[in-house]
Amino acid sequence: MSTDLNLLLALDALLQERNVSRAAQRLGLSQPTVSAALGRLRRHFDDELLHRTGNHYTLTPLAERLTEQAAMALSWTNRVFENRAEFDPATAAREFTVIASDAQLPNFGRALAELLKREAPNLRVRFQHSTRSVVLQAETYLRDADMLVLPQGILTGYPSLDLYQDRWACLVDGDGPVGLDVADLRARPWVLPYASPFPVLSVLHRLHAAGVEPWAEITTENFLAVPHLVRGTDRIGLVPERVARLNGGTPGLTTARLPFELGILVEALWWHPINDLDPGHRWLREAATRAAATITGLD
Repeated sequence: MSTDLNLLLALDALLQERNVSRAAQRLGLSQPTVSAALGRLRRHFDDELLHRTGNHYTLTPLAERLTEQAAMALSWTNRVFENRAEFDPATAAREFTVIASDAQLPNFGRALAELLKREAPNLRVRFQHSTRSVVLQAETYLRDADMLVLPQGILTGYPSLDLYQDRWACLVDGDGPVGLDVADLRARPWVLPYASPFPVLSVLHRLHAAGVEPWAEITTENFLAVPHLVRGTDRIGLVPERVARLNGGTPGLTTARLPFELGILVEALWWHPINDLDPGHRWLREAATRAAATITGLD
């Protein structure tokens, strides 16, 4: 069977929807047309792909493997046809995918969105959540996403731009100043973002150097959830300071004073070298640095 990009669209829709009728609706095609495409795909792969179980379909093992590959291939195909010789942000219509943690969205994400609204009203940005899997397999995800926001010191061998600085802080229950000594840090339970060991949590090296081995009563990949898991408890929540400041006026939460500094985070923008010469991508990188420059500094 010769390569047919229309079959890639059908394959992605069938694998995502796991249903011929819903795939047809998603593609705006008739059910017989999509059924015929499924038949061609089955002959090509020599596999059922969708296996009927009762009144619904399940994916075969091959189809499970193809699901992510088809989505990535379709994403790259779309990006190929979005390229233009020139890029005018005032008129360009394009979607960019940026992977970032929820700690970065209230400051950098908002600043970038506001800049795009002013200068490139037809551009769309899709923010995807940065999970442990994304961080540990950043090279793989950069082949699909346009940009990845990660602190310096994690990724090497890829181009990057520094965006802004943050630093680690400890949130605790309380309405006024709270000081914690080393004994407190050892004895009290912690809420840690991500499970240790993890490259993002370089701050743990500073704690270990001070003789503190945090006991993670709770771990989460959502920084913005940490304050809610700390309020009204004896837990210590580890967050970037900008997250702590978002909750600065919230009753029952305060940033603890510690006997030592936890360290600085340099948030950076990373991308795959294949995007270096793309005019739209180059403009977005420049726009991202300008958006980051509007983020106020830390005292």
